[in-house]
Amino acid sequence: PWEDIGGGTLSHYVTAPFDPRFPNANQTRNCFQNYLDYHRCMKALTAKHRDVTPCLWYFRVFKSICPMFWVGLGRWDEQRADGTFPGRI
Repeated sequence: PWEDIGGGTLSHYVTAPFDPRFPNANQTRNCFQNYLDYHRCMKALTAKHRDVTPCLWYFRVFKSICPMFWVGLGRWDEQRADGTFPGRI
């Protein structure tokens, strides 16, 4: 039950690195920005028919620091699909 998405154990788990753009303890903006960056990266690289592997870094960061209520249950994904998501992707 303690396995990471990649199949490693919890002892091999690595969380998001420090981001100097977000030095405060409140990481809400960091979470939101990495979610946006992931989807922007996917959109741009997919449109150019390029490998999307670099986008996985943003995915891992936002999955690591964002509350499950926002990203784990698909709340933001549903809002994007409905056209009510507040960010510009």
